[in-house]
Amino acid sequence: MTSQHFEQRVGVYVDVQNMYYSAKNLYNAKVNFANILKAVVGKRRLVRANAYVIKADIEEQDKFFNALKQMGFEVHSKNLQTFLGGAKKGDWDVGIAMDMIEQSQKLDTIVLVSGDGDFQPLLQHLRRAVGCRVEVAAFGKSTSKKLGEEADSFLDLDNRRFLITPTRRAASSPPGRTPSSAKTR
Repeated sequence: MTSQHFEQRVGVYVDVQNMYYSAKNLYNAKVNFANILKAVVGKRRLVRANAYVIKADIEEQDKFFNALKQMGFEVHSKNLQTFLGGAKKGDWDVGIAMDMIEQSQKLDTIVLVSGDGDFQPLLQHLRRAVGCRVEVAAFGKSTSKKLGEEADSFLDLDNRRFLITPTRRAASSPPGRTPSSAKTR
């Protein structure tokens, strides 16, 4: 397989829900998507940066979606589905796969930012049938082993520079108050 070089055209596809819940469950932290984008692209030519999100009527979601746009991501969103009986589901696997296949003809390298093993056959297809270099960036502790093995390269995000952790001071403040708004007696 080819290695990285500055002329490579790169497409990045981020499964935001997968990354969010991995960081939350493993580290009680948030994901630093800006640092991930910089790391996976490097000095190569970014053609598309796609972030796939689920709308869940959460207070801060619009601010988060706008932050992703400011980082350079094209944000694709869909509503959280609620089924009879109350079960909820938000999934972009097919949408991500379709975009990767459709855009692959204009790319040399495809970077999947997800640890979801369901993408393994897709990466295999993109490498073998299309001829793209495929890379994966995800939290190693929660990444499917088969997914990592299928990739031409794997960036393990189990590193503080890819996480945003709450500060001790902010974490100790009561909800709705910041340390600077606390009154001294």
